[in-house]
Amino acid sequence: MSVRVRFAPSPTGYLHVGGLRTALYNFLFAKKHGGAFILRIEDTDQSRKVEGATENLIATLRWAGIDFDEGPGKEGNYGPYIQSQRLHLYKQHAEQLIEMGRAYYCFCTPSRLEEVRKQQVAAGIDPKYDGHCRTIPPVEAAERVASGEPHVIRMRVPEEGEVRFSDLIRGEVIIQNKILDDQVLLKSDGFPTYHLAVVVDDHLMEISHVVRGEEWLPSTPKHILLYQYFGWKLPQFAHLPLLLNPDKSKLSKRQGDVAVEEYRAKGYLKEALVNFVAFLGWNPGDEREIFSMQELIAEFSFERVGKAGAVFNIEKLKWMNQQHIKQRSANELLPLVKPLVKEKGWNSTDEYLLRVIDLMKERVVVVNDFVDACSYFYHDPINYDEQARLKNWKAETPSQLTILLERFKSLTVFDAATVEHALRSTAEALQIGAGKLIHPLRLALSGVSNGPSLFHMAEVLGKETVVRRIELALEKLK
Repeated sequence: MSVRVRFAPSPTGYLHVGGLRTALYNFLFAKKHGGAFILRIEDTDQSRKVEGATENLIATLRWAGIDFDEGPGKEGNYGPYIQSQRLHLYKQHAEQLIEMGRAYYCFCTPSRLEEVRKQQVAAGIDPKYDGHCRTIPPVEAAERVASGEPHVIRMRVPEEGEVRFSDLIRGEVIIQNKILDDQVLLKSDGFPTYHLAVVVDDHLMEISHVVRGEEWLPSTPKHILLYQYFGWKLPQFAHLPLLLNPDKSKLSKRQGDVAVEEYRAKGYLKEALVNFVAFLGWNPGDEREIFSMQELIAEFSFERVGKAGAVFNIEKLKWMNQQHIKQRSANELLPLVKPLVKEKGWNSTDEYLLRVIDLMKERVVVVNDFVDACSYFYHDPINYDEQARLKNWKAETPSQLTILLERFKSLTVFDAATVEHALRSTAEALQIGAGKLIHPLRLALSGVSNGPSLFHMAEVLGKETVVRRIELALEKLK
């Protein structure tokens, strides 16, 4: 059997990290088995549709390295891949179910349905449709439809029996028919619900494996019934574990960022985010944690995806991002850092940026840190850390730093080793510890008390800048 999988998001805004994981697992499985990965846009709920969301979804997936084989703008033999362009197919199949006696017209008004729901809740019963229109004779129902009476089409769920299916992650699942609702399949506006559209599309697009979030597990029996009603072959199902906040509640925007675009904007590498998201439910079975996309493709299997919810640990993501940054050369990081510097309105040559990147690479967490955590590489300090000033800028500091300044001015070579030798020999001549010069010098050069190697920082800044900043500090910190 050839593998055909799909990612089918709704165009309601940003790409959720949970959506990224669903897309990634589908992609990894397809690529491992030489199959096709399809993108289908499920936009039948027009009230939730956000302008430009589809384009944003596609751009974000491509940024992450998850490119689809078929989908909007990449038409295959199974299109169109946007559900609102397939309405005639859903109508045709809903009417087919009516003819088979597997579905029926329902004329209940929203106010009646709400009243029934309230009564059921008050009685402690799980709300579901009460079957009010289930027994209307077909001829009468057809006449009411012909007269223009508002209606929906509902599936007729058996009142007895059970649905059994095997899930690639959860094993055998059994659900009793009596707890299932007579689901609406076609709404009064002619648009299908998710339940009809997903089954029709998955069948017509020859989807072999349906890989989606755990939240769809309760709906799967309804979908299986529809497959059985039409006499279609079932795909294999795999329901992924929930994503959780550290407090084990369902991952939500209230406790942190959930949009892929937000992590991209903060300077997380796509390789790190994909690596991290892959581990939200899956593991390779050993101690390895840092993977490239190709390595993930080679290793991925549903056998190693767990049932338990996966905790979204931001500290783990930060650590993974650090590891991926360390693996990159300065030349590879330059195209990511350069626009950030330009955005700030700062001028730097590529050669200079490469030196900054090399010096900071071991210290940054996200790419944005190459700018935000070390702005002193791009402009003179505007302010000086008050605590560092109180601790390290003593009454005798200006005279000591002035002597060091003169020594620096006399240097013809200005590399880290020469700068260090000049500082230490000056301290020795002044009969003070080197720290008495190191800490004030760092404050003068950067305005802060921490950062990379002071001597390498001085080398990158260059003699002219170092001299100017010492003079500036002596003036400002009188």
